[in-house]
Amino acid sequence: MLMLSIWGGGAVTAAPYQKQAGVAGTVTVVGSDTMAGLVALWSQHFRQIYPHVNVQMQATGSATAPTALTEGVANIGTMSRELKASEVEYFRRKFGYAPKRLTVALDAITLFTSLDNPVTGLSLQEVDAIFSMTRYCGANQNITNWQQIGDNKQKSLPMKLFGRNSVSGTYGLFKQLALCRGDFKANVNEMPSSASIIQSVAFSPGGLGYAAFGYTYSGVKVLPIKSSGDTYIPPSSESIASGEYPLSRTLFLIINKAPQEPLPFITNEFLRFILSDEGQSLVRQGGYVSVPEVTVKRQLNLLRR
Repeated sequence: MLMLSIWGGGAVTAAPYQKQAGVAGTVTVVGSDTMAGLVALWSQHFRQIYPHVNVQMQATGSATAPTALTEGVANIGTMSRELKASEVEYFRRKFGYAPKRLTVALDAITLFTSLDNPVTGLSLQEVDAIFSMTRYCGANQNITNWQQIGDNKQKSLPMKLFGRNSVSGTYGLFKQLALCRGDFKANVNEMPSSASIIQSVAFSPGGLGYAAFGYTYSGVKVLPIKSSGDTYIPPSSESIASGEYPLSRTLFLIINKAPQEPLPFITNEFLRFILSDEGQSLVRQGGYVSVPEVTVKRQLNLLRR
């Protein structure tokens, strides 16, 4: 969560995108399922500017982005978590320099339960005791039933747990932030997408799942989280941008940009569009939080170099 401190929670005021001549061809994007809808929004509007551009997206999970970029299968990788040291080293061994990382949106991991569940919030220790077999966050007992939460006046209702699969950046970050790097219980149902988690929770009595903040919440309710004290923090644009919400995170693009060399023209223009006022407006339209001006300007300078 230290990575949030450089943003200051300010609103983005990026410059409008300026159309360029001669932009045509294909951009291939591989990686995060969380970011698939966002990439689709960017692609749709970019093609309105450049009808002869095709953006191909493979939403196969954040773990697939570094490999696709290193092997030349992708022009851009999408990641909902930080690069691992091993992923950077794999890329560096081939090219002699590290991949470049761009911050393009702010997000959060959100906990969902059914609309009729009376629970109004969870602590991080309770989340760990529910999802983890190791309980590294300090909970005294395992939690398997909703009756163990709150005032214990609820009827007995076993929990049905849903989460992402191991190639997902959401899975890895949830392990880090909510499970204190512990191990998931064997009964956590691994789902292929955030949308499938929400759907499963909506139709499962006792259901609880985690997914990206930017997804539609139809049929489920969001549970606020507290890390300490008595205040539960709901996920919102303000609490995510400030880092107050305990499960806040950053959404990244990774690119292969050699030092002092320009990117391919079409890739560079797509990235410039994403960091423009129009591109960041689509971030907000997609349900995420846009990037502040200081970060946008720094990254545009990188693209110009």
